[in-house]
Amino acid sequence: MMASTVHFSSAAPSAVPAQQFRLRTRSFVHSRHKLSWRSTTKRISAVASDADEIALLEKMLKLARERKEKEATPTALPSGEYDGKGFTIKTFNAISPVGLDKYPRGKYIVSGDDTALPDPPMGIMLRSHKLQLDDVPPTVRAIVRCGAGTNNIPVKEMTERGIPVFNTPGANANAVKELVICGLLLASRGIVEGNFHVNHVINKEENGDYDRISKRIETDKAMFGGQEIQGKTIGVIGLGAIGSRVVSAALGLGMKVIGYDPVLSLEAALQLPGDRMKRVTELDDLFAEADYITVHVPYIKGVTHHLINSDALAKCKPNVHLLNFARGEIIDGAAVKSGYENGTLTGKYISDFSDADLMGHPRHIVLPHLGASTDEAEENSAAMAAATMMDFLETGTIRNSVNFPTTILAPQKNSSGARLCIVNRNEPGALGEITTFLGSKGLNISQQINTSRGDIAYTVIDFTNQPEDAEALQAELAAACNFIISLRFLGMVFNDELGEPGTYFYVSWAQ
Repeated sequence: MMASTVHFSSAAPSAVPAQQFRLRTRSFVHSRHKLSWRSTTKRISAVASDADEIALLEKMLKLARERKEKEATPTALPSGEYDGKGFTIKTFNAISPVGLDKYPRGKYIVSGDDTALPDPPMGIMLRSHKLQLDDVPPTVRAIVRCGAGTNNIPVKEMTERGIPVFNTPGANANAVKELVICGLLLASRGIVEGNFHVNHVINKEENGDYDRISKRIETDKAMFGGQEIQGKTIGVIGLGAIGSRVVSAALGLGMKVIGYDPVLSLEAALQLPGDRMKRVTELDDLFAEADYITVHVPYIKGVTHHLINSDALAKCKPNVHLLNFARGEIIDGAAVKSGYENGTLTGKYISDFSDADLMGHPRHIVLPHLGASTDEAEENSAAMAAATMMDFLETGTIRNSVNFPTTILAPQKNSSGARLCIVNRNEPGALGEITTFLGSKGLNISQQINTSRGDIAYTVIDFTNQPEDAEALQAELAAACNFIISLRFLGMVFNDELGEPGTYFYVSWAQ
């Protein structure tokens, strides 16, 4: 009955047929108490409203208790699913769920909260976070950045600690390429300037009068003449994942392309339309011909720092347009400003980096750092970062590292599953000392690979037999070979004691 009254109390009397209303309220009208239908309904409604609210609160409380009980009760894993120890990954920044979902549940525990990890982190995954040395405990085996640049990571110190730093080159290539095309148009046409003129000059001067504004928009267009990019020449410095895509896009727009890359890999070279573009071995040749110059090289102090400076600009066409979506330090802002001031440079400089010397200059069009700021780029970078991290933790494979050599050793079918990964200072005779020691301990090597990069050497060794005491062997080997930085045994990962995540990892500098 109460429910019926609540239902009808919210409706106006005229909305309910008289006969129906009498039937549903009859029980509330006592013959000896001539209560009006209005006062009766109001009182019953209030009671019903309180009762409903209490019932709702009780239901919410019950659901909260059930949820707490469910969280406290370990979830039974499906039959055959891994329920042992997992690799712990600490994240910084918001990482795309598409990437985080790549980590198999149970085998990896991933969180940005240290207290949510059962053990100290074995890997670090980040985007733009400025990584501090204190962020990296001795348990960390690897660091991966979801993106190309690693200037937010202390790479030198990580190298000294024997920790490979990975990035995700090419994952955001399409996003950056599209922004470069946008930059070409911003440089060629008065798009930004015209928009500013409409919003801050015409609209204000014409006091919002639509007819006058429409006329001004038509007549003032002469103030923002530009040029077409078809038939113009673009110089692309750096022909890797991004640069090669820019080449293809520029050709598709009818531009002539000159490319320069002194360290172009064979894989990258095969991606280029060699018969439709011109490659030069000297930057001066590119400077002399280009109407637009776009840079796609990493920032390396002493190498690409101020790659385009006053000397370079002196060799360029006066009206050359510069595009920089790589790193701000690659182009010398002071040299560009000097060119603007003395009239030797009239083109625009488009970038998504600020420059202390060009702040507020009308020819320097600065965008937020949008290069990789698309959902697709963030998803691609995160997925690639997760795959790189898993490959290294489970097999010792190194791809896309900025401080370690590429190292790939496919496991052998007849291997015992005992794989030893060694990071050491790159010293003469080091590998010989290592293998001699292992042989003296009765370990038979089935295959190995030794690589080096600068001061770091990295060795992966597979054995036909397993050590009796892996932990003691690591300590003895490190003591016998003082050039060793870290040791990591990998067994049948997730399947045996030697392959249990985090079990056999020895860090010399942390002892």
